[in-house]
Amino acid sequence: MAEEKISRRKFSKRLLGTAISISFLETLFVGCSSEKKIAIAKSNNVIEPKATEVLNHWAVELNEICSDLGTNKISQKVWQEQINKLYSQIELNELLKFIDFEKLIKNFEYPDLGVNTRKVKFPKLKDLPEKTVFYKKIFGMKKGRAIIPHGHSNMASAHFVLKGDFALRHYEKIKQENDFLIINPTINKSISAGDFSNISDEKDNVHWFVAKSENAFTFDVIMLDLNGKKYDIHNIDINEAEKISGGNIRAKIIDVQTGLKKYGKDHHERMQKTL
Repeated sequence: MAEEKISRRKFSKRLLGTAISISFLETLFVGCSSEKKIAIAKSNNVIEPKATEVLNHWAVELNEICSDLGTNKISQKVWQEQINKLYSQIELNELLKFIDFEKLIKNFEYPDLGVNTRKVKFPKLKDLPEKTVFYKKIFGMKKGRAIIPHGHSNMASAHFVLKGDFALRHYEKIKQENDFLIINPTINKSISAGDFSNISDEKDNVHWFVAKSENAFTFDVIMLDLNGKKYDIHNIDINEAEKISGGNIRAKIIDVQTGLKKYGKDHHERMQKTL
């Protein structure tokens, strides 16, 4: 089924790739008169017509892929692969305009622990329902604050860095044993504006972001209640975890307030020293 879906999208993928390789260069080097500029929505900044076309296709394709995941037409792992392809085809600056990032962060309140969020609205587009099948938000934080280490059940999400720098760690969730998660390290790197990552029950399920710049933001696409089951989030005490056989780690599940107290602030150095 996944192969069929990818095949059906071959034309749109080519269109996106061609548009990006040509139209963004034209946007950079060819002056456009004000009459040629179009507003994609009242609340959004002005984007050049060709860039708008690319982002319109991107948004529709994103909703279609998420719909396929929600109805089990594709696996979570295939969804992650397709999301990576889509995210690699968009320009950061155009995405910022598309979601009207500057308006979203106006008077943004940065919490002393953890992150703050704001809902994102896409402009009205043909073939894109007003209510998408996925939730979309920006997550923002100031330096040293974190999206605390946590895993998921019946959930998938994708994270595009809009601004700033993060230290990022991912772990594979092997299994849950009562009040513990058995996990295995998979990713440990720094990411910056334009980079992206994703999680699902099938791959890189546990993640942890710590802001390294003065402030930092991600754009998140979130799918909940997959496979007809209620989603759940498992915050873990990674610093108190123990190494077990096979390179795995046994980490205790903790409540969100405990997690914020331990990991919501000033833990970048501790992050580098963890298992």
